[in-house]
Amino acid sequence: MERTILDQIYLHNVAEFEERALLPGRRLQRFPREVREALTDKGRTKAAESSGCELRFVTDANVFRLTLAAQEKDGQVLVFKGDLFHAAYTLKAGVLTTLELEQPDRFAEVPEALLTSAAFAPQVWRVYFDRYSAIVADIDTFGYGIRPPRKEEMPSLTMLAYGSSITHGVGALSHYNCYAQQTGRRLGVDVLNMGLSGSCFCEPEVARHFAAREDWDFAYLELGVNMRAVVPVEKFETRVNRMLDEMIQRHPEKPIFVTTIYPNRATHFFDTSHPYAVAELAFNDVLKRYWETKRHKQLFLLDGREIMTEFTSLTTDLIHPSEYGHMRMGEQLARLLQPEVERLRMAKKREDDNK
Repeated sequence: MERTILDQIYLHNVAEFEERALLPGRRLQRFPREVREALTDKGRTKAAESSGCELRFVTDANVFRLTLAAQEKDGQVLVFKGDLFHAAYTLKAGVLTTLELEQPDRFAEVPEALLTSAAFAPQVWRVYFDRYSAIVADIDTFGYGIRPPRKEEMPSLTMLAYGSSITHGVGALSHYNCYAQQTGRRLGVDVLNMGLSGSCFCEPEVARHFAAREDWDFAYLELGVNMRAVVPVEKFETRVNRMLDEMIQRHPEKPIFVTTIYPNRATHFFDTSHPYAVAELAFNDVLKRYWETKRHKQLFLLDGREIMTEFTSLTTDLIHPSEYGHMRMGEQLARLLQPEVERLRMAKKREDDNK
């Protein structure tokens, strides 16, 4: 995976940095082309969204200019300095926009320890893209130095998150506030958000891609709701088993968390014979059966009801969390993951100390 632009910028959650013909610059792709083109029609468009992609860099420039574009629709870009929010901008579809960014002078007025108590070092600029195809055209530091962040300036652990539109962030006003990202912030870990709205179908190509990646320390998989009453239970079981088998075989020491389907309207249908209700129970049983049969020490099955705890934290479509719902889910999921994450963090620290 290409990770830098001329060795100057770190590309987070970017599998490919793709040249585009319509606008100057390169498009940020979360999935490689061979994976994107193996998905459903809807999946191909959702996989092209740069949601959760970030540019990360450190520069000596007091003022610099960054030229960006949104390809197919207007979208928001958020800028952070370390863990602190700096500014939000709207990119107009098909139009190059140049942002002029300036170092926050108030950082010099407080003890540095106050700025370094979370996941990122305060000198790291982070440019975070929402749910659209983002294009990076240029960065001008007026001759001042620019470099990617060093390892110690970013979180030491990374979570790979895969799931439906819920994981992809639908219902949150900004993708940055979706429950997967909120979980990462609470745990102090990086997040590779690979959510696919309406198209989390566990294709073999996706399974192979996740298994082949070496850039995650633990995985969180929200499986089932998109295939409910669309994919037969037997096919769901085959796909889920293959995905988990491949990830476990390639990464036997990495924790993999799987959740049952989050409560939604189908969970509480008056008519329990409804196809959605029947499939939801059957799909949850598939996950439980795999966990019970596999007995892999690093495979953890979570109950979606312990993550989505308040039915009224949904939006009126009765399936997607609201902004509040994403916040509550992030709190709950972080609590459930924290013991294993702390174990991983201590193990990595020992490993680094012994180098």
